[in-house]
Amino acid sequence: MKARVQVMLKDGVLDPQGEAVRHALGSLGFDGVGGVRQGKVIELDLADGTTEATVREMCEKLLANTVIESYSVELG
Repeated sequence: MKARVQVMLKDGVLDPQGEAVRHALGSLGFDGVGGVRQGKVIELDLADGTTEATVREMCEKLLANTVIESYSVELG
């Protein structure tokens, strides 16, 4: 079984990497980009029967800093 975890900074938290990407896009002539938020995707290969609750516990304890980041879980 696979799980995909998407981690993003919460709204209101400054994203210097996203701002650097936005600036670089503008330098390349892509002026229509008003903002960029950068995150990360973590793909997990899990034992059959692993629950979404277990994956969420992994996120709460290690994969995401829940003070400044939010996450979503997709099992497949």
